[in-house]
Amino acid sequence: MHTSPATAHIPSWTVGGVTVHRIDEIALPPATGPWLLPDATPEVVTAQDWLRPHFAGRDGVLHIDSHSFAFVVNGLRVLVDTGIGNGKERANPAWHDLRTDFLKRLTAAGFPPDSVDLVILTHLHADHVGWNTRQMNGEWVPTFPNARYLTSRAEREFWATYDMEEAREQMFRDSVVPVEQAGLMCTVDVPHKGAEISLGLRLIPTPGHTPGHVAVELTSRGETALISGDCVHHPVQLAHPVIGACVDIDPRQSEATRRELFGSLAGTDTLLLGTHFAPPTAGRVVAHGDAFRLEPVPAY
Repeated sequence: MHTSPATAHIPSWTVGGVTVHRIDEIALPPATGPWLLPDATPEVVTAQDWLRPHFAGRDGVLHIDSHSFAFVVNGLRVLVDTGIGNGKERANPAWHDLRTDFLKRLTAAGFPPDSVDLVILTHLHADHVGWNTRQMNGEWVPTFPNARYLTSRAEREFWATYDMEEAREQMFRDSVVPVEQAGLMCTVDVPHKGAEISLGLRLIPTPGHTPGHVAVELTSRGETALISGDCVHHPVQLAHPVIGACVDIDPRQSEATRRELFGSLAGTDTLLLGTHFAPPTAGRVVAHGDAFRLEPVPAY
């Protein structure tokens, strides 16, 4: 029997008294891995048995997804990152003019767009801001009209002075500027120790992929989860933190951020939720040789 997105099961995890829902958008094509993480060669990937079968194939092809996370904490209805979006003009063919049921899945999880209070953007890349807006009567308008959209001040200021290519300018025109023009975009300073947004919700600075990149820390009843954004794209980077993304603004800083992050998580009960990790998506970081691996925690 075919299951519609409106009735499909929404993968979720419990963090104390909070339920974190994964809102699926799309599985990215096999060509994504070699482009995004060129040093994650098939030889490197197949040497890590623990990556199979969930995170990579036997041929060393990486499994990479696009999804968001939604949860309620301290009364706030929160969405972290907004994926690629529908109907967007994008240079990457895997992102161009999508037609997914993302909003139906979000609504099925109990988060219709009008109900979202806070949209946290880990950074301002095209595959993290796309559902910021949707098209109505030929115009791009905020998808979440009652929400604050929040990103780090360092992130927005960096792009404000960056010499953008046309594709990035297009992304800002259709997915960032309309939110700003509607008065819904907010920025916050994120010091080294992090920034508390609400009780149990913190932004953690994880620079390198972009200068103002943040991860999102969620704490409830003594349990903690961390939503990665793009400080790590794929679990293979736990085994090899030196492996960076081709689009990292500062590769050296990005590597240092990963090493510090994995070291801080290893051996703890903190649940790492990867923004691009294929199912099972979440896990706990454990020491493995001279680096790390992910011990999966499947959704329910």
